[in-house]
Amino acid sequence: MSTRPAIAAAAIAVLLLGSAALAQQSVWGSFTAKATSAGNSITAATDFRAPTVSASVLAKTAGGTVGQLKKGGTYYVYANASDAGNPASGVATVTANVSSITSGSTAVALSAGSFTAGGVAYAYRSASLTAGSSLAAGSYSYSLTSTDVAGNSKTQSGYSVVVDNTAPAGTDVQTLNGGTANGLAEAGDKISFSFSKAIDPNSVLAGWSGAATNVVLRLNNGSGSGNDTATIYNAANSTQLPLGSVNLGRTDYTPANITFGASGTASSMAMSGNTITVTLGTQSAAATTAAGTGTMSWTPSASATDQAGNATSTTAVTESGTADIDF
Repeated sequence: MSTRPAIAAAAIAVLLLGSAALAQQSVWGSFTAKATSAGNSITAATDFRAPTVSASVLAKTAGGTVGQLKKGGTYYVYANASDAGNPASGVATVTANVSSITSGSTAVALSAGSFTAGGVAYAYRSASLTAGSSLAAGSYSYSLTSTDVAGNSKTQSGYSVVVDNTAPAGTDVQTLNGGTANGLAEAGDKISFSFSKAIDPNSVLAGWSGAATNVVLRLNNGSGSGNDTATIYNAANSTQLPLGSVNLGRTDYTPANITFGASGTASSMAMSGNTITVTLGTQSAAATTAAGTGTMSWTPSASATDQAGNATSTTAVTESGTADIDF
């Protein structure tokens, strides 16, 4: 048998293996070769999400109740904002568009800091702004735009403030016997002041929420020149509160000026709805029992304001109902 075909086949196999090896080397070389090109670099943004405002309120610069304002009144815009990036680049700016309230104010800057309004903490607040002098009563909307350091920004709407231009007024003054004798001012008796609408408690006493707080009632003798009167002072008995003065309609409730709550058990003041009630505490001296009925007259103070900042009318209010013996 001839060996030539076998030799030829073996030679062909060697040639094929060599070609495959060369091809493999060629492919390997194409993957291991590299070339430098600036256009081939890959980058990724570390923060591509805009920050978010989580809360905002508009409040009078005088403080107290938030969310209400009168025409021509001054106010602040408060907000809380945080950056949502991962990792976050940080909040760069927060601005408010309050042009519906203050003409032309489309991008009012809010400064970072530590602020409180309505008992809530805020991290951003605007400078004092003034509402338009001709704003009609109603609800007005505003929006906020927050921008992070990476340049991402987001505008959020849905915030509003109520404009109220109606001034409050006194509607009634009453006393209630809580002591041992009718007609005798003593600890436990009450005197209440009613208004046509809710008063901002902060305008009566700075920082007051309307909850029971200590005060002093002064029962003042008319000294022959007029009827006896009642006025309300702060707990230190140093400053008269803006609840005006009550003419008791008689001259025989006290022979001298006396206090209730300056020492011993303090007098207490609390607000419920449109009424502020003072409960008398320990008295400094004995009062006298009124010999007959009388009608009280209360002159409110303009320093007490409603929740929008409107001053209370100082028109005197006469005690409602038939003449009676007070306290």
